[in-house]
Amino acid sequence: MLDVVTTSTDLKALVEAVGGERVAVESLAPALHEPHAVDVKPGQLARLKSAALLVRIGLDHEPWLARIRTTVNDPRFAPGGPADLDVSRGVDLLQAESPRVKSDQGVHVHGFGNPHYWLDPANARPMTQTILDGLARLSPDARAAFTRNRARFLELLDARLARWIDAMAPRHGARVVAFHDSWPYFARRFGLVIVATVEPVPGVPPSPASLAALTARMKDAGVRVLIVEPSASRSIANRVAAASGARVVTLVPSVGGDPEARDYLKLFDVNVRRLAEALAGSR
Repeated sequence: MLDVVTTSTDLKALVEAVGGERVAVESLAPALHEPHAVDVKPGQLARLKSAALLVRIGLDHEPWLARIRTTVNDPRFAPGGPADLDVSRGVDLLQAESPRVKSDQGVHVHGFGNPHYWLDPANARPMTQTILDGLARLSPDARAAFTRNRARFLELLDARLARWIDAMAPRHGARVVAFHDSWPYFARRFGLVIVATVEPVPGVPPSPASLAALTARMKDAGVRVLIVEPSASRSIANRVAAASGARVVTLVPSVGGDPEARDYLKLFDVNVRRLAEALAGSR
C-alpha cells in the first residue's frame, strides 16, 4: 500500500478514486482553511516524512507548504523531486497571463494562473491522469488496477457532468458576483458570467469605497446572486446583498466543506443544486 499525503481534501478524494485499496491518503489541510495559514500538526508531519508521495495543487495555492518542506527537510518533496506531484500539469489554466503581484499582507495571489481549477469537474480528467501516472511510477505493477479505477470514476463523473450541465442550462449567461476569486473554472463550465469579486485582491478585505462601487456595478449589470464561501465574512456579504438586492448563496469550495459534500461528485451535486435554486429564485 502506498502512503500518500495531499495538500487538499479534493486531491485526497481523487487520489482515493484512482488508488482504491492500494493507497492510504491524508490531507494536510482541512476542507475549510485560510490559504496562507494551515496549521499542520506534528502527527501529520510524521506522516509526510514516511509518505511515498506528496500531491499538491501548485500555482502558489500552498504558500504554507514551504515551511512544511523546510521542517521535514527531505529532498524527495522539493518541487520537482521524486516524491512531489504537482497536479496542475495538464490543466487548461485561467488567468495565467495575470501579472504576479506581491501583497504586503502576505496573502496568496494568483501569479501563475488561478489555482482553483478543481472546481471545474471536467478538470478531474487531466488531474486523475497525473495522479495515475504518479502512483504507477511508484507501483508499476498496479498501473492496470489504477487505470480501471480511474475509468470507473470517469464514467460516473461524465454521467453526473451531463446532469449538472442540464440543470444549469436554463441559467446560461447569468451574471453573478463572487466574494473570492475561486469560481472562474466553475463559471466557465456552467456558462456563468462573474461580473466582479468582493475582494479586490485575494484575501484583502474591500474598502467602503470599493463596496459602494461594487454595489452600484451590480445594480447596473442586473446581478441578482452573490456567491460566498463558508469562510467569507457574512457581515460584508450581507451588506453587499442589502445594498444591491442580490441573494447570497453559499457554495462549498472543497470536499468535506459541508456535510453534504462528502466526496468529489457530491461536491458538485451540492453546488449546482444550490446555485440553480438561487438563480431560479432571483428572477
